[in-house]
Amino acid sequence: MAHAPDSELTVAGRYLDSLIDRDIEYVFANAGTDFAPIIEAIVHATEVGRSIPKFLTVPHENVAISMAHGYYRISGKPAVVMVHVTVGTANTVCGIMNAARDNIPMLLAAGHTPHTESGHAGSRDVWIHWGQDSFDQGGMVREYVKWDYELRAGQPVDALVGRALDIAMSEPRGPVYMTLPREVLDQKPVTDPARKRNRSLGTIAPAPATAAIDKVAAAIAGAEFPVILTSTLGRDPHNVSLLAQLADTWGIAVIQASARDINIPSNHPMNLGTRADDVLKQADLILCIDCEVPWFPKTIQPNPDATLIHIAPDPFFSRFPYRGFAMDVAVAGSTSLAMPMLLEALAANKKTNPRRIDKRRQEIAAIHHTRSEQHREFLEKAAGMRPIHPAWIAACVNQVKQKNTIIVDEMGVSMDFLELQEPGSYITSSLAGGLGMGLGAAVGAKLAASDRDVILLVGDGAYMFGNPTPAHFIAVADKIPTLTVVLNNSRWHAVHASTVGMYPQGRAAKSRTMPLVELEPSPRFDKTMQACGGHGEKVTDPEKLVAALERGLKAVAGGTPALMNVITRPR
Repeated sequence: MAHAPDSELTVAGRYLDSLIDRDIEYVFANAGTDFAPIIEAIVHATEVGRSIPKFLTVPHENVAISMAHGYYRISGKPAVVMVHVTVGTANTVCGIMNAARDNIPMLLAAGHTPHTESGHAGSRDVWIHWGQDSFDQGGMVREYVKWDYELRAGQPVDALVGRALDIAMSEPRGPVYMTLPREVLDQKPVTDPARKRNRSLGTIAPAPATAAIDKVAAAIAGAEFPVILTSTLGRDPHNVSLLAQLADTWGIAVIQASARDINIPSNHPMNLGTRADDVLKQADLILCIDCEVPWFPKTIQPNPDATLIHIAPDPFFSRFPYRGFAMDVAVAGSTSLAMPMLLEALAANKKTNPRRIDKRRQEIAAIHHTRSEQHREFLEKAAGMRPIHPAWIAACVNQVKQKNTIIVDEMGVSMDFLELQEPGSYITSSLAGGLGMGLGAAVGAKLAASDRDVILLVGDGAYMFGNPTPAHFIAVADKIPTLTVVLNNSRWHAVHASTVGMYPQGRAAKSRTMPLVELEPSPRFDKTMQACGGHGEKVTDPEKLVAALERGLKAVAGGTPALMNVITRPR
């Protein structure tokens, strides 16, 4: 985009130009004393009519990072997060870990305390400018970002912003980090001599080798009982229908292991949910597609004679220090390109056995039906349980949500109890497990899809990690309403379950009150929402839950965020 000459333009102003040139719509900002040139540039751009991204004031950095996470998951576009020097960066680290492990591209930009003590308008003039200096500010996030850099005087900021976003958007995607010293932002910009190129951010997705896909197709065609495991294949919504077609045509069971996306519709007869156990013992071919953790070796071992194939942009997941899953074939490449290639290769394969495929299809559909009946029978029991069972909450959400409602789940309910048919309508915790993502992610998702309902299902512990007051503030202040359902069991259930799982006959399991897991007395989370200007209710009666959720959605439709504080039992 060509910008009109501006004699007052600073590096900060050129930085804003570089964001809009790359179609950045939103900057989620938590400002500090390092932001003075940015704030001046925003006002200047507004007065002279220069287009800039929309800046949202977010009162906590973890909420800002999580908003960028949720925004990308629904829009497919990166956002920018801006924070205050070292201390602001420190508050983003948990969210950056989440983004890195979930392959979420974003540009995290932080100010840098002034390098000079005098001689410049941006020199140090507050006592914190000495205390916030750091030998290596980027070191806080370097393990979890794909690239980090500090803008130097005399460098073209637009070229660096372009480089940062190109790296973030190249597979495997992830966050990048750039620091912006105050003195440099106040200087006159230099012009990048390179001609601007009109292209999409990042590299063109690499296709897997045709020979490798042919090998995978031959393995599927010759298998007695193939199984597909995937976590994030549905990150590209087009892959959902392709996986459904592959599974149905060839009679392949699909396990959504550690799923963070809708990879196959809940009601598809080849969808066996999230439980891998017995199916893996039967499988003679296990195909892991975009699946970092296909099973837990401590408790599950697949058929030792099975052929193991992994397909992903990086099938070794090389950013994980230790990952010991065996594989006979490792195929590197974009799974969005691999799926149509695989379907085409299978269609051309002549070594098919229609009778075997049909028998397998019927067998898998029967397992799907049995598990669905088990869920239905359990829900009949859960309907009257007090405190309310999480599975009943899922059933009530299924009843009130629209087909395209976006569900954000953080330590809330099992995916197996949710009816998820629409691609791109499910977000859950990153593999990093940094709690507190849900509140911000839900707001970011709503920002990306203002015409769709967003329902957050969040445990009470994760809710408190999410900085509720800042999260509710931004939802109210910028009119980004979501419905939050807090599953309040007054404990950190994951910690309790892990302790019992490791020591089932241990002293902690037998104790009346387990240390370090109880969250009593429970706060009135509904009052927190009310204090921020939203609609809040406490729900204890399972028979009244649907009506309460409907009232919450009605408030959301009117532009008011809502929260249901649902008193629950452990899962």
